[in-house]
Amino acid sequence: MVDKDDLRQQLIDGFEGADYPVNSPMDLVPALPNGPSTTFESGDVSFTAMELNQKGGGGDFPYDDVETLVDDIIEGLEDEGHI
Repeated sequence: MVDKDDLRQQLIDGFEGADYPVNSPMDLVPALPNGPSTTFESGDVSFTAMELNQKGGGGDFPYDDVETLVDDIIEGLEDEGHI
């Protein structure tokens, strides 16, 4: 079972170092410790940063802050039935 709070915090930790505002997923890559291969895991789910972009609907860029970005990622994963 996914712990959404844990997953949300992992995403914040991973993306908070980006230079906001971000205009595309590529603007997030330099902030990630392992680039697009950075993995976020909770319970029985695991997503790389690249998979998040594909499975979460791609987002509604630009984003001015990490919280709005992460909220949209979580919402997209929920809407698509991944969490």
